[in-house]
Amino acid sequence: MELLKTPLPGLLLVRNFTARDPRGLFVKTFRADVFVSAGLNFQIRESFYSISQAGVIRGMHFQKPPYGQAKLVCCPAGEVEDVVLDIRKGSPTYGRYWSVRLTAENALGLFIPEGFAHGFQAIKDQSLMVYYVSCENQPEVDMGLRWDSFGFTWPLAPTAISERDRQWPLFNRSFSSPFD
Repeated sequence: MELLKTPLPGLLLVRNFTARDPRGLFVKTFRADVFVSAGLNFQIRESFYSISQAGVIRGMHFQKPPYGQAKLVCCPAGEVEDVVLDIRKGSPTYGRYWSVRLTAENALGLFIPEGFAHGFQAIKDQSLMVYYVSCENQPEVDMGLRWDSFGFTWPLAPTAISERDRQWPLFNRSFSSPFD
């Protein structure tokens, strides 16, 4: 397993250990010692997954402090365009986004620290996204930003977006980030 820097400080691409043989593919998605060696105290408190059809957009989600979530995500089946937006006040990359294609074949993961809004679009039907998070879901501080308000061009025309995700506030001058 290897943690690779991205253009957004703190956001890390995870090159997972993989082994292929006649039986198929084996992928190791987390090793605490690798994270500790990189100076990250990432402790998994909750895990969940979603399955989406091609074109579905989920996002852009975050939890407000003091229940902010660091996330480790991967796509063990299908293919998604994973997108993050830096919403940390004072960050040199505040307001910038970055995306990466996560697939079953490339077995990549993404470590997303607190202070980023996160979302994805399924590129293939039955795309499975697995999340490991550092804090349990707290509905009272579960937040988001509108998927179409920060300049990112999604790869496919959206086929489904939840009513909740359609109602999030826009990322614009009036947005006051809770992350200092």
